[in-house]
Amino acid sequence: MAILKVIEVLANSNKGWEDAAKNAVEQASKTVKNIRSVYIKEQSATVTDGKLSDYRVNVKITFEVN
Repeated sequence: MAILKVIEVLANSNKGWEDAAKNAVEQASKTVKNIRSVYIKEQSATVTDGKLSDYRVNVKITFEVN
């Protein structure tokens, strides 16, 4: 039986929400091993001069505990 743990991570990108999610997983994988999945809980963005300037995601990352 595998034991899984979930952490919540906030990440951002100036390219898009998909890139922000990739950044979340890449940063988490530096200290968390055995990542199995990512769930995008929320998306938001900031607006500068009438344009989207910073994309943000709140994700839940699931990983297996040894």
